[in-house]
Amino acid sequence: MRNFTPDKNAMTPANGDASPMTQVVLAFDDNRLASILFGQYGQNLALIERKLGIVADSRGNHVTVEGSRESCDQARRVLENLYNQIKGGAELVPGDVEGAIRNVISQGSLFDFDPAAARPTFEEINLRKRTVRARTAGQDAYIRTLKRNTLVFGTGPAGTGKTWLAVAHALALFERKEVDRIILSRPAVEAGERLGFLPGDMREKVDPYLRPIYDAMFDLMDMRMVERALQAGEIEIAPLAFMRGRTLHNAAVILDEAQNTTAMQMKMFLTRLGENSRMIVTGDPSQVDLPNGQTSGLSEAVRLLAGLEGIGHVAFTHEDVVRHELVSRIVAAYDKSGRDGGRKREVRE
Repeated sequence: MRNFTPDKNAMTPANGDASPMTQVVLAFDDNRLASILFGQYGQNLALIERKLGIVADSRGNHVTVEGSRESCDQARRVLENLYNQIKGGAELVPGDVEGAIRNVISQGSLFDFDPAAARPTFEEINLRKRTVRARTAGQDAYIRTLKRNTLVFGTGPAGTGKTWLAVAHALALFERKEVDRIILSRPAVEAGERLGFLPGDMREKVDPYLRPIYDAMFDLMDMRMVERALQAGEIEIAPLAFMRGRTLHNAAVILDEAQNTTAMQMKMFLTRLGENSRMIVTGDPSQVDLPNGQTSGLSEAVRLLAGLEGIGHVAFTHEDVVRHELVSRIVAAYDKSGRDGGRKREVRE
């Protein structure tokens, strides 16, 4: 597949760092796949350069990598892992590149690394349309928690994959016939839970609130199969206000944007859990839209149910953001501002 050629003439950085510098050359056997690997205008290589502190120069199906020995080795493993994914028919997006970088870093330094024999560190969800791989340690913990628990809370900032992975897990359970249906719910805070004035049937009324879940479903499952399942009632759209009084058997149930539930709404929802069902609750406690003075049902539930058998909770951070690397920096900046504001209030008090 490629040639790995360490430069015998190791270099020393100009800043006087004692760690030796080296150069490796990788050659891939398919020019078209190599072009996909490097990215449009070399954007994937540029991302690897920034994250690993190396310099990468591509010519045709070759790429030359310069940097410390460990960084070059990590870059080699990232490129080889991604190339094998592309060769297997997988699509490649910047989030996959960043995920591969984080995966390799988490594995440590393996100078004799064999990509053909290696097994991925991060967990996977296998669907008919595609394989979903965790891209961060937080996502890896989330998938493991989803597989092991009946009720899972996923909390954290936007862009961490909470909803997307929840939908992927629910679809996997549905495809394997472990559940008979998928139920999607979300509080419609903007409409005060009063949807009767909106035009159309129930699905059309709540479509704007469930758009992110629809996007995830269409990304992970054939669109015709999704539409067929919606028409057959195998995938059901249920506003939170309409869940009262139901018992949900043999279902994968997802409550998204749960930070906007009240304490009573959350209790009502959690007690809908029926036999052979799984429930996933996602939300960002830092983006509560409830009226002032109302406690978020998500925060209260996470606190009250912590440590109970069969219930898992994964808290994502800005390090788990996989949308765009700028989003991670934005989230970190807001987190820092919140911490600084809290310290200032404590000083004044």
